[in-house]
Amino acid sequence: MAGLPYEPPKQSSIGQFFDSLFLLVLVFAALFAPLYMKLAGGGKIDLEVADKTTWAGLGQNAVAQAQWEKLGQTPETAAPMITSRFDYSFDLFGLAITALVVIGYFLLLFHYSKIEYRDVIAERFGRK
Repeated sequence: MAGLPYEPPKQSSIGQFFDSLFLLVLVFAALFAPLYMKLAGGGKIDLEVADKTTWAGLGQNAVAQAQWEKLGQTPETAAPMITSRFDYSFDLFGLAITALVVIGYFLLLFHYSKIEYRDVIAERFGRK
């Protein structure tokens, strides 16, 4: 089958710029939407301790106490670091919605990729 080499369709510079900008906006939206919708970033939890003025009250053993003191910390200055924990809880409904969105995105991606692939093959080999 002799013929001219395949020449894919050209996209303009403005089209490439718009595509890049659009993808960048989508990435930022995907990263920050869960924070704005309060589905992620639960914040901090402060642990309740018996006494914030002593190492024993903070639940620190002798080895941990020595390491804190090497860092120049006292029980009072180390207490906010010891008692503050990140909240790792999550919402099962939010997780399910996220999973559905990701799965839906990939199904849509595969569907349109299949259509594009068939169009390229038809264009290249002259069949439909």
